[in-house]
Amino acid sequence: MQERASTATKERLNRRSDARRRASSDLRQTRQKLAQGSSIQPEFEYEMLSMFVRNELSAAFTLAGLSAIFSLASMYWAPVPQAIMWLFMVIGSKVFQLELCRRFQNTPRDEINLRLWRRRLFTSELISGLAWAGFALIGFGSAATGVPELQFSSHVFLFAALIVVLAIRMTFASTVIPILYAGTIPMTVAVIARLLMIPESFYIALALMAIGVHIYFIFLARGLNSTALAMLEFRAQKDDLIAELEEEKSFSDEARRRAESANMAKSRFLATMSHELRTPLNAIMGFSEVMKTEILGPISNPTYKDYAGSIHDSGRHLLNLINEILDLSRIEAGRYELHEEPIRLTDVAEDCCRLLKLRSDSKGLAVLEDLDFNLPQVWADERAIRQVCLNLISNALKFTPKGGRVTVTVGPAADGGQILSVRDTGPGIPDEEIPKVMQAFGQGSLAHETAEGGTGLGLPIVKNLIELHGGIFELRSKLRRGTEAIVYLPPQRVLESLPPLQPLGHERHRRYGKDATELVIEPASDTRPSRLLSGRYRSPDDAIARLHLKTNV
Repeated sequence: MQERASTATKERLNRRSDARRRASSDLRQTRQKLAQGSSIQPEFEYEMLSMFVRNELSAAFTLAGLSAIFSLASMYWAPVPQAIMWLFMVIGSKVFQLELCRRFQNTPRDEINLRLWRRRLFTSELISGLAWAGFALIGFGSAATGVPELQFSSHVFLFAALIVVLAIRMTFASTVIPILYAGTIPMTVAVIARLLMIPESFYIALALMAIGVHIYFIFLARGLNSTALAMLEFRAQKDDLIAELEEEKSFSDEARRRAESANMAKSRFLATMSHELRTPLNAIMGFSEVMKTEILGPISNPTYKDYAGSIHDSGRHLLNLINEILDLSRIEAGRYELHEEPIRLTDVAEDCCRLLKLRSDSKGLAVLEDLDFNLPQVWADERAIRQVCLNLISNALKFTPKGGRVTVTVGPAADGGQILSVRDTGPGIPDEEIPKVMQAFGQGSLAHETAEGGTGLGLPIVKNLIELHGGIFELRSKLRRGTEAIVYLPPQRVLESLPPLQPLGHERHRRYGKDATELVIEPASDTRPSRLLSGRYRSPDDAIARLHLKTNV
């Protein structure tokens, strides 16, 4: 009791400490959010920045190559020095940004100040965005822009370049929205300003379209950002769930280990106590039987003789209880060994019905046998199967009122196995109490009121013995209509039927009454020593025959 109380106290303390840890963790995360000026959790903020850095490093030459293409194209309407100068500005800003990304990636996570690095990356992206915005100023005020064809081509190219850059930056920088703003707004503003400098409806329409395209890409980037953030949250939840499952599994393993240790200790204790109790109990039963049968002389007072009989009966009941406890303890401890051999379920059931016939007659119960003697043998432990059958029939006799009926059935199963069924007309068991009666020392309420005394160990022993054989034990019951106990042995336990023996040598038949026949088969030569082999079998018409074979050794 003290150990259980201390265990419960430890569990309560552990739960309280877990709650305190979670509360302190939530408070620490809230403080970090306030300190960093971001609504995203710190671990998610780091992951989002890391995704941006990885995107930039993986496409290090993409924007540089694209800027070279734009620079070459701009030479068609702008002076070459301006185009080359703009190209160097873009490449220089990109190199600066890539260097920052490499430093971020090489810095250990514990040493990273998220607020500082977010500001650095934002600044580098702003510089890159301003450099790209310079593309809208290439060729501004040059003589080539006065040519209508060149003016139209250059401004349409600017609009197309803006769409391409917006799409690329949305793909790379959508994980950090402020950085996306820093890299795209300068170029969008520059292109719109360049388009609005020409007071024509076409260019004004292009400027409005540029605004709409930018807004569309911003909404699209926000959706990608939300998706990435949700992915990180789900991954964090998955990791937390896995950690909790591993923790709970460790607790479960520890609890199972303690339960197995306690069960083993209980089984050892019961086994030891059972052995210790059986020794004096055998002496009590022996002496009480001597007194009851008056072996050493008559007892003058008949009351003492009745007392001796009661002592002997009580001792036998207690011995049966101890044997059941010992069997159950061996099964639970995994020490019950099956001694398997070919047996017939019908023979075992018939013997058990015969053994309990006196008990059924004394209660006025009818025991009906529905046995299929054509069934093949099964590979099983005869003692265990006999104990199963005796327990089931004894329970049926115990719980069936006077004038009732008990039906014992042995037959084939649909899949080739064999079934032993014991059905009675007793009070039945409520459905909610069936799991209870299948446990050790468990008894149903209605059955407990109407039946003889019992320990509640019979059905658990039956269930464990059948499971040791790889079978299934099922209990079906209808309240106030009766109970049916079904034992199923799988097809793997059923032995194949052997072909009939062919007669050898001289055969001689003799009749032993109406239904009995002795068949003696003698070899042609009887010069060598021989031995007698005797067996019993059932003929289809239930006639019992004895087969004596004299065969040469």
